Amino acid sequence: MSKHVLITGGAGFIGSHVVRLFVNKYPRYTIVNLDCLTYAGNLANLQDVAGASNYYFEKVNILDAVALNEVFIRYGITDVLHLAAESHVDRSIVSPLDFVYTNVIGTVNLLNVAKENWKSNMDTHRFYHISTDEVYGTLGAEGLFTETTPYSPNSPYSASKASSDHFVRAYHETYHLPTVVSNCSNNYGPYHFPEKLIPLFINNIIHKKPLPVYGDGLYTRDWLFVKDHARAIDLVFHQGKIGETYNVGGFNEWKNIDLVKLLCSLMDEKLNRPAGESAQLITYVKDRPGHDLRYAIDANKINRELGWYPSVTFEEGLSETIDWYLSNGEWLQQVTSGDYQNYYQKMYNPA
Repeated sequence: MSKHVLITGGAGFIGSHVVRLFVNKYPRYTIVNLDCLTYAGNLANLQDVAGASNYYFEKVNILDAVALNEVFIRYGITDVLHLAAESHVDRSIVSPLDFVYTNVIGTVNLLNVAKENWKSNMDTHRFYHISTDEVYGTLGAEGLFTETTPYSPNSPYSASKASSDHFVRAYHETYHLPTVVSNCSNNYGPYHFPEKLIPLFINNIIHKKPLPVYGDGLYTRDWLFVKDHARAIDLVFHQGKIGETYNVGGFNEWKNIDLVKLLCSLMDEKLNRPAGESAQLITYVKDRPGHDLRYAIDANKINRELGWYPSVTFEEGLSETIDWYLSNGEWLQQVTSGDYQNYYQKMYNPA
């Protein structure tokens, strides 16, 4: 069956991997990438599929409900994969309203447009909302987040994502919109904008800049290779049960300081630097307000029901990620300088 799939945030980090997977794996699907191309949206992430016959791009902000509706009508959108979001915690602390607008109001706009366009036959559609484990708050030394863990967000970012999750659930219960939700742990991999820990530190190590570690460095995160996450999204989209939530994690907990030391060691090896040189760049900085101690996902439900599990170890995934950044210095230079934002003008030359 042919589908017309709208992928929001498809020029972003996770979104671009999902777009690439769907364009290549499902040639009979029409894939519409909708992105407003903020600082983290980069069409250069998708140069390899930009010419595909089943791929289309629309520069639209999800805050523009009229433009969203026009896209739904123009392409006959049958399904939505909603990844568009403001996602950087530090930015949310400085400007929380930006996160409310995009993550909450933008999501509700999308829900409303889907509801109106699909109201004659809800059963043939699917609205898949991709969220984060940060909505659950923080864990102590023990325990895991499950799909039934109560929400307890601690940052403006996680509060905005929690709100969007609740609206998706409410639209399923109230309007019978066919929704499914997944909550993922920290992603890493190629095309990650270098404000997040791993790409930031790779870039800083290349240029021998300080590696700023928050607090004591003992904050713990579960890390998930982005290509494995894209595979999970594919499975949940096609096989997940309507109305259900699936947690997607890497079964891969690391304290920040241990991750940074591993990254330094791998970088020294790949850059032919003396062992221990990059670790000397580690600098402890003032802690982030409301910093969650530990996240850890119980991904047994998606493993049990859909057969998904991570395909690579963290060391393998991290090594592949480093190799990609070292082989794509031009991409890294463009995103750190801001030149990538001219890509849309060059490629699409809008009036």
